[in-house]
Amino acid sequence: MIAAKHIILNHQEINHKIKRIAYQIYESNVDESEVVLAGIDTNGYLLAKKLKSSLDKISDLNVTLCKVVIDKKNPQNTIKTSLAESEYTNKSIVLVDDVLNSGSTLIYGVKHFLNVPLKQFKTAVLVNRNHKKFPVKADFKGISLSTSLNEHVEVVLDGKQFEAYLK
Repeated sequence: MIAAKHIILNHQEINHKIKRIAYQIYESNVDESEVVLAGIDTNGYLLAKKLKSSLDKISDLNVTLCKVVIDKKNPQNTIKTSLAESEYTNKSIVLVDDVLNSGSTLIYGVKHFLNVPLKQFKTAVLVNRNHKKFPVKADFKGISLSTSLNEHVEVVLDGKQFEAYLK
């Protein structure tokens, strides 16, 4: 039996949420000249790229993209980033992911970046599910959902039509 999917956000709504999150990031970094968007591979990085595009249109911030590779099945394994520590030391960082589920991916991502001094650290997600195992919150979020543990949120950010759905 194929599980039915229930659309949470359509293409237009996702674009609107991305623009709104970009404005929030800009507002929280208005005194900065540079911000690092650290996107968790794969969808988090796609979302970070879309946020960078929006930020480039609305601000004069120098936005640097960073890909963060976390083994989601074993998040305690070594985390890899596309930037060296020296490239984000004493900068404002926003850790980006598509969905905040249990919080484990985000919390291990946060932990990784705390090895160096930072000016500011925030998190951004497109979909925030309201049941977490870890004490991590999204500073910027597109939508918050109360879901059951056996429901799954899927986000599609590649291709021509974006969508977020519950299955």
